Amino acid sequence: MLQGSFCALVTPFKNGEVDYTALEKLIAWHLEQGTDGLVLLGTTGEAAGLAQDEKEALLRFAIQRINHKVPVVVGTGTNNLHHTISMTKKAKELGADYALVLVPYYIKPTQQGMYEFFGEVASKTDIPIIMYNILGRSGVNMTSATTVKIAKAFPSIVGIKEASNMMMQAAEIVRDAPEGFTCLSGEDGINMPLMACGFKGTISVTANILPRLMHEHIHTCLQGDFETARRQHQQLLKINQHLFIETSPIPVKEALHMMGYIENEFRLPMCPLQESSRAILKETLKEYKLI
Repeated sequence: MLQGSFCALVTPFKNGEVDYTALEKLIAWHLEQGTDGLVLLGTTGEAAGLAQDEKEALLRFAIQRINHKVPVVVGTGTNNLHHTISMTKKAKELGADYALVLVPYYIKPTQQGMYEFFGEVASKTDIPIIMYNILGRSGVNMTSATTVKIAKAFPSIVGIKEASNMMMQAAEIVRDAPEGFTCLSGEDGINMPLMACGFKGTISVTANILPRLMHEHIHTCLQGDFETARRQHQQLLKINQHLFIETSPIPVKEALHMMGYIENEFRLPMCPLQESSRAILKETLKEYKLI
């Protein structure tokens, strides 16, 4: 079910290659901690730094280990229509439950261009699609009107990861979208306000290091207990901020390294934290009793 806390899982590396031992441990940990779904090859998974053969090998490995215990979402979107369709088909072939397709980056398409792009992907594939509106990475915002228009026109487009940081836009999507269309937060810092607007869950960076708490927080919101959710929101506030002290996923991977789960390794142009940022993050992790 497209609801709850979906972790935007990091991709661990070791000696320049995907670290499958660490990946298997991360998957097992999330299954134990109650994570409601796993997102592979998203922004947090450094998909842009992986070659196509690496992506396919990672998906085969991870989906087999997840083994239908939770839904699997795979990031398949690029700024190339042909490649996006091909990758979306491959994700379905390898066992994914959903494809996550972002607003094409760099090109800065018009609203009509977005409508036609998502429509073409939907018409050429047969997997449920979650759109991803990420202004900071795409360089352009997909409006609520465009989101709703796409949702009404293409039934296989079943939801959106909304990361525009625009509360009014988010509320408009919930109000106007067709029944069954699911809105997921793409901004950990405003998970609770978005849930109060009618969102059904989050695709979370913070869930990488606090999977149990994020699961509990989102389900507290789903149950309508916003007094408790407010306290959880305040509890998460500092870590949500410091996991974006530099470009994500650098801080969350550093955090997982400090916690002993992965090597501190990235694909350029991603690189380790500056020492000043590392010191701040380390103190925050100590406050949360994670190290």
